[in-house]
Amino acid sequence: MKFIDEAKIYVKAGDGGRGCVSFRREKYVPKGGPDGGNGGGGGDVIIIAEGRLSSLLDFRYRREYKAERGQHGMGSMCNGKNGLDLRIKVPVGTVVKDAETGDVLADLIEDGQEYLCSRGGRGGKGNAHFATSTHQTPRFAQPGEPGEERTLKLELKLLADVGIIGFPNAGKSTLISHISAAKPRIADYPFTTLAPNLGIVKFGEFGGFVVADIPGLIEGAHEGKGLGVRFLKHIERTSMFIHMIDLSPASGRDPKEDFEVVNRELKAFKSELADRPQVVALNKTDLPEATEKVPALLKFFEGLGIKVFPISAATGKGLKELVNYVGREVTASKGGGAS
Repeated sequence: MKFIDEAKIYVKAGDGGRGCVSFRREKYVPKGGPDGGNGGGGGDVIIIAEGRLSSLLDFRYRREYKAERGQHGMGSMCNGKNGLDLRIKVPVGTVVKDAETGDVLADLIEDGQEYLCSRGGRGGKGNAHFATSTHQTPRFAQPGEPGEERTLKLELKLLADVGIIGFPNAGKSTLISHISAAKPRIADYPFTTLAPNLGIVKFGEFGGFVVADIPGLIEGAHEGKGLGVRFLKHIERTSMFIHMIDLSPASGRDPKEDFEVVNRELKAFKSELADRPQVVALNKTDLPEATEKVPALLKFFEGLGIKVFPISAATGKGLKELVNYVGREVTASKGGGAS
């Protein structure tokens, strides 16, 4: 299924039905009193988080959502029926914003969580409502109120405990495929991954956490270069990062520089992301040329107070130690004990 993480929709709650102007017409009662009923209220538009959804794809094909209007009032004191509410299902993790101001209206992070985004209009009162001892034959009724309407922007932010970050081809997709059941597309060219991949990682006897690989982080990602600006928002909810660094000679990259560039991009996108806990995974250490770089890099990163794991995502080397450490840290951050 195609991954869509942004959408813009127009929502309109139902208008209220108008009140009725009516008078009783009974045999032997030539001048019956008013009996116009009230109009029904318009339906609300409600956005609800649905755990079984994983994309905003449906909103690419339908952009207008209107709730049912209330029925008009009728004679014989018959009130109009209320309009049905319209419930719009979105994936858990969806942020609802006002499309014009950008203000966040709701952050739906739990399955079943609801947000009333447009309230239906009230139904108008029929003329029976306005009858008094001094005004026994009112010949007017209220119109129904219009329902609220607005344009909304929906943004899906993945709910992952751990974000895997790093330059393209650092091995993020390979890592997530080996530590979870996720099966991302893997190839040896940049931007193979065109959407974040989610996987559930098990550690210890009962422990587990959700991990997401974040594609397209390069220098200038926060300004729109590469694919990073599109996916940086998906790491906002994570509690820590696994920072993948490619040590293979074929990459021609400087590990220290890559680390600093990615962290600058995190800080430029959202300053608090740079302070989030992270561990470094020195990848492709199954290659002799890469292994030679490890001692100096261990000293460098440990000098920064950062835990380092030499690994090979392809062969599985060091992955158990990495997963157990990250699992314990995530569990501790949630207030639980280590497994």
